[in-house]
Amino acid sequence: MITNISLVTVYCLDQSAARDFYVGVLGFEARTDITMGEGFRWVTVAHPSQPELEVTLMTPGPPLDDAAAAFVRSQLEKGSMGGLGLAVDDCRKTHQELSARGVTFLQEPAERPYGVEAVMRDNSGNWLSLVERRPFTPEDPH
Repeated sequence: MITNISLVTVYCLDQSAARDFYVGVLGFEARTDITMGEGFRWVTVAHPSQPELEVTLMTPGPPLDDAAAAFVRSQLEKGSMGGLGLAVDDCRKTHQELSARGVTFLQEPAERPYGVEAVMRDNSGNWLSLVERRPFTPEDPH
């Protein structure tokens, strides 16, 4: 029986720079950083309040074939890749704090039916959605 999600992958252009961003800017914890056969590097981070879920910071490469890896790399370079949804307790305050740390925001905090949302980029071009959730149902006015 599956009990939970324990690992998700976020593609990045530079694993060290991505790890430093997620740890130093976003407050995640460094978990694993090992090199396995043929120079394959396994790097993971996790948020301290959700230690059971690790994020693998993966450069485009095997198991992707060369064409797929090139496509993912090009999408990262264009800033067209989605990344993670991150829960925050105060979206406007988090936006201010991260902006002060130099984080690029694509969307300022805005009211949505499900809460307040802002969209930022990590240092590899992934979009990260910050959401301060509030209860809603699909029947609520939009």
